[in-house]
Amino acid sequence: MTSIEQPVTEADVSMTVNGKPAAGTVDVRLLLVDFLRDRLRLTGTHVGCEHGVCGACTVLLDGEAVRSCIMFAVQAEGSEIVTVEGITPESGLSPLQQAFKNNHALQCGFCTPGFLITIEAADPAEYPDDAGIREMLSGNLCRCTGYEGIVDAVKEAWGRQT
Repeated sequence: MTSIEQPVTEADVSMTVNGKPAAGTVDVRLLLVDFLRDRLRLTGTHVGCEHGVCGACTVLLDGEAVRSCIMFAVQAEGSEIVTVEGITPESGLSPLQQAFKNNHALQCGFCTPGFLITIEAADPAEYPDDAGIREMLSGNLCRCTGYEGIVDAVKEAWGRQT
């Protein structure tokens, strides 16, 4: 007689989020974005398209920008995650966030966390001009700004003339 194993539906997950340990038992199908928003209450990471296209859910996973809406929480086991809350200093805004403010690089703000995280992960040397910056930003969608202010904000944050 053979026994049929039951599928695994839950798993323990443990990771570091914004420098603090985070752990829990999750449904194996729980998306990382839902773990961050619903379990950890880090609501700066937004759910947009739910297909990994718009970039609103972008977080840093071990230093790399990833789409948290197409990644399971269990896939982040043992990883270091940084959300938009993790790049904001206690004293106020980061230089990049201040540059966004200075250059009117946001309107509704929905896409802003994804843009900030994408820019945080980028190496400025790889994007030497406006065209390169636009290429770097091409994985994030904004319906409000027209991108000009965002490009100017990146240049200011990176110490380039705007």
